[in-house]
This record gives sequence, structure tokens and C-alpha cells, in this order.
Amino acid sequence: MTDSAPLTPDALRAFMADNPKMRSRDQANRLGISEAQLVAAHIGRGVTAIAAHPDQVMGAAQRLGEVMALTRNESCVHEKVGRYDNYHSGQHTAMVLTEDIDLRMFPSHWRHAFMVETESETGPRRSLQVFDAAGDAVHKIFLRDGSSLTAWEALRLSLALPDQSESLTVAARTPPEAAKSNPDKIEVLREEWRRMTDTHQFLRLTSKLRMNRLGAYRIAGAPFVRALAPEAVNTLLTQLAQAGTEVMIFVGNRGCIQIHSGPVVTLKPMGPWQNVMDPGFNLHLRLDHVAEVWAVDKPTQRGAAISVEAFDAQGSLIFQIFGLGKEGRDSRAAFGRVVKALPALHNADTEALT
Repeated sequence: MTDSAPLTPDALRAFMADNPKMRSRDQANRLGISEAQLVAAHIGRGVTAIAAHPDQVMGAAQRLGEVMALTRNESCVHEKVGRYDNYHSGQHTAMVLTEDIDLRMFPSHWRHAFMVETESETGPRRSLQVFDAAGDAVHKIFLRDGSSLTAWEALRLSLALPDQSESLTVAARTPPEAAKSNPDKIEVLREEWRRMTDTHQFLRLTSKLRMNRLGAYRIAGAPFVRALAPEAVNTLLTQLAQAGTEVMIFVGNRGCIQIHSGPVVTLKPMGPWQNVMDPGFNLHLRLDHVAEVWAVDKPTQRGAAISVEAFDAQGSLIFQIFGLGKEGRDSRAAFGRVVKALPALHNADTEALT
């Protein structure tokens, strides 16, 4: 990708008009530009550039009523229906904490934002869309039939930026960080892992030891981690749906993590995609992107936090799934039993990872 769109806004709009059924992300990839640049080409034609900071975007979202929240990465799309509320601002991390909409946002990656109105076969489709410095989607909010159009119109006027240019300059994409291990520190890793009291301590530990999440998993060994076969992902989703076990499913990117807390009920595979199609929650997962899967056991003050975590071939985290541990809805033991029975990766394949 270059620093600016290689095609004029007119050319970008023409391409979109000629390919109306192609998703905007796929259109941008076909053109070799970012999705944000494609959206910006329609400024003044249903698109308005707005301030991108979570304080402004979440302030707007809380006025829209029931909406659909979408956060994705290259391999997984996470969609939740609900209302934005209980917003907590923060310099490094901001949060929305409700039963339905549960987000962790990282403001430094919220760089471009737009209010978007497009025509579809079912009528106007309205959304708030946020992108990072490279123009890749961070978080999107789609209005539904019950959303407040009065609030939408008022926000479109009050949030508009002075600069409404159709051309957008973006930064080069930061490449994914490959697995980073430090075998010389393996005993320190294991000893401090044993002493953890909260899962949030883990990334601070790996950073201190000059590792990252995947690199630490590759060398930690039992009883901390167990390498699973890639097909364990589909096995896990199927067993969760059959048993009705409540879980927490985390899907994110550099700028946002979105969490579903509850059961997985309806699975609908389609080609390489496995899809969860439940009322209020949809998940779309590219099973063919799953390259590594780990069962992870981290100690906390409330007992073991067991997770299943999937990574793509570049080492990027696709998702994490934990047993739900809320008071009165504690499925951690049941989830742990499901994870224990998942198929392990063959020894030879495990050695190849390291």
C-alpha cells in the first residue's frame, strides 16, 4: 500500500458502483488500498468524517439505542446486538461494560472515523466506522430498525470535522509480530507464571522477558500449555453448542477487543467458515486460517483460568475462549472438562512449532 490512494475518488466510487455486492473490505483489497480510503471517497455522498477518539465515538453510540457492534480481524468477525452504556474513558484503555456490549478499546489506534449512510435492497444502512492509522477497520456500529434516527441526524451535524476531504492519507501497515521466545528465560517464565494472581499479569511478564504471547506458549510446556490440533477449534464449538456451556469469546485487533459472554447455540458451517448464528450474537470464523491452537492454564485468585487460543500462520491471535466465571453463572469447571478432552497436536507437529 502507498501513502495515499493510487486512484482518484471518482475512480474508487466507480469501482464500488460496478461491484455493489462485494464487501468494502474485499473491494479495498482488490484495489490495493485501505478500507478507510474507500469510505473516505464517498465523503459528501452519505459519508461524514468525524472525530475518531473513543470518547467521541462512544458518546455518540450511547445515544443511538439498540445497535449492532462489530469487531474483527483477518480471520474472525464478532457481532453483538445491544445498547452502548457504562463507558469508561482511559488514556491507554477505554471500556464499555454491559451484559451485551463488552469492549476494551485502545485509543492510540483510533485514528479515522466516519458516519456512513448507504443504500441497500432493504433501505438505508447507517453505521459508525472507526479505522487505525493504516486505514484498517478497528470497530463498527450498525444501526438497527429500533435505533434513534433523531440522534443519528443530530450527531452527524455535531461531530463533523472541519476537514471533509475525499482523499485520505494512511500509514503503512505494521506487519504482524511473529512468535518471540527467549529460551534462556524459560525457568523464570515458569516460576513467575506459577505466581500469577490475575490473567492481566501475563503480558507484562512476557514483555519483561522479551517474549510475546505465542512465543511463551511455544516453550512453556506442561502444566501451563498444551498444543492442540487445529481441528480442535471446531470440535470445541460443536461440544459447547451441544452442552450449552456458557463461555467468554474474545475477538479483537490492535484497536479493540469485543467479548461475548453466554452460550454458543446454533452452528452453521459454510465453506471455510464456521458460523455462530444466535439471537444477539454472530461469529464468523475462517477455520482454514487456524494454524496453531493452545490450551492455556493461568493461575488467578479465583482459581485456574483455562482458555483455548487460536493463532494464524503469521502468529496473530484470532480468538480466545474462556469458561464464564460470573457469580451464579460459573461454567469454568465444565469448560475445563471440555478442553481437557480436546485432541492434542501430534508430537512431531509440536516439535515443528518450536
